[in-house]
Amino acid sequence: MVAHEAHEVSSMEAMEGMSGMESSSGMSMAMSFFTATNTPLYSESWTPASAGAYAGTCIFLIVLGITLRALFTAKSYLEARALESALKRRYVVVAGQQSVDEKAFDDGSSISGILTTNGMQENVRVVSAPVKHIQPFRFSVDLPRAAIMTVAAGVGYLLMLAVMTYNVGYFLSVLAGAFIGELSFGRFNQGAMSM
Repeated sequence: MVAHEAHEVSSMEAMEGMSGMESSSGMSMAMSFFTATNTPLYSESWTPASAGAYAGTCIFLIVLGITLRALFTAKSYLEARALESALKRRYVVVAGQQSVDEKAFDDGSSISGILTTNGMQENVRVVSAPVKHIQPFRFSVDLPRAAIMTVAAGVGYLLMLAVMTYNVGYFLSVLAGAFIGELSFGRFNQGAMSM
């Protein structure tokens, strides 16, 4: 019984010692916003020592926020360009299969019309492209898409970590980067989707 009680006492002392070490190391996380200019960002070695260094860190976060928006715009542009090239792709007709013009003539969603080119008239059939069609896997399309999305996820997580410091300047810098990024690249994103 004495050995059991001694073990309990030593366990309690070890627990108290560990909790004392945690509180003395200063690794507590703030749970409310604050305005200190010496808040570490990403590591202890990136701690602004002056107001100029703090402003430089905030500018870095603004640029990082703009970069995130630019990456999403680039991804949308690449996807629109890949879809456009897929719709323009020509296919080889295999012997014994129905040709494209025969399929278009039999298609109920196609429209008949007359095409005039340099005074010549030809009967044509206009066929609308499929609205929802999943393209096959292509390294030239899917590899850049995955790379851009991976970099965007990394940048997004870095911005999230900056906000989680609860520093008001860092938080406002991330918001400013999102605003400037959308202001700069938002119209291109909408244009890429309507290509």
